[in-house]
Amino acid sequence: MGQGLRAARNARGWSQERLIFEIEGYARRRLLDVASTASLRTYVSEWENGRRAISERYAAILRPLVGATDAELRGGPERPTVQQPDGYEDLLSRIDSARNISESMVQTFLDQTELLRTMDRQMGAAGLVDQMTGHLAAMEEALTFAVLPSARRPIATALAGAATLAAWQALDAGSVDRAWRHYELAKRAAQEADAPLYLAHAMGEQAYVLSDAGRPKMAVELIRDAQRTHSERQSPRLRTWLSAAEAELCAAAGMSDDAQRALGRAMESLPDGEETRDPDMPSVFLNADHLGRWRGNVLALLGDAAAMGDLYTSLQSTDPTFVRAKAGLHCDLTQAHLSRGEVEEARSHLQQARLLASRTGSVRHRRRVELLTGRL
Repeated sequence: MGQGLRAARNARGWSQERLIFEIEGYARRRLLDVASTASLRTYVSEWENGRRAISERYAAILRPLVGATDAELRGGPERPTVQQPDGYEDLLSRIDSARNISESMVQTFLDQTELLRTMDRQMGAAGLVDQMTGHLAAMEEALTFAVLPSARRPIATALAGAATLAAWQALDAGSVDRAWRHYELAKRAAQEADAPLYLAHAMGEQAYVLSDAGRPKMAVELIRDAQRTHSERQSPRLRTWLSAAEAELCAAAGMSDDAQRALGRAMESLPDGEETRDPDMPSVFLNADHLGRWRGNVLALLGDAAAMGDLYTSLQSTDPTFVRAKAGLHCDLTQAHLSRGEVEEARSHLQQARLLASRTGSVRHRRRVELLTGRL
């Protein structure tokens, strides 16, 4: 029963004492009452060994601390929806409610996704697990009971964008299974909405799951398939994003020439101007500065000395609210300095990466930090 808690704790490199410290800090900041330190030691041990069920009171604290859903935390299935005694009456009530969803309600869904994206960028994904779970559930509920295509498509489009964001957050928080399932949800929603940009973007991000899982060649195949998905309907900025992602995934797979070619396509296809958001797809942030940072990442992975200039330029220009991106930049700089044998500089950047990964609760970046630490 407590295997999920133990796994989530271990993914962050926390001891049981560290988890207790975090529980107490969380409770103190929110003026919540929790048991004494000695009692919490007993609780954590019993939770993880299955001798005590995690109460809702403590589950509400643990979910944002370790970035796990309730099912992941407790190691059981999601709670079933309570069925109403009069099935037809309840069904028609839900259908009527879905039919009445207006454009303003869909815009509310989109605004909530944007808020969660901003919070994720600044604070990390772990603390948003409850909000994102509820957000997706509300949109899935609306889509389930929307009948006509005119009502379903706007909701499905909103769901595709939100599910893709939720998947990336889950991946960052170390919940690979949840990330994969959210990407599948995003793809289904995009297909229903006839939204090829959202479908290609979800496929492109999903390729990173395969790469992180040790299937880099399969990841490259998926990102290339994403590029072929209704390519004639893809926006220039999305095409640039997909090419840059292909370059990174090829570099991770050791396909140097392919990475360089994909990087060249990305540099050539980027739209002019300082605009960062794709007007056709707000999920994509990409301008010359972002692409420069991405180029530095790819070159660092390839061990190319040219990476250094791009990375230091990006370090100076990156929006300070992109905390997770800065963690990645410091990892890239660590790798670039190591390839040149500059150990002290590498250590300095690795320390910054470690601090930022800890600040955002990024399990994904923490794993990369551990791999780089092994090279020092």
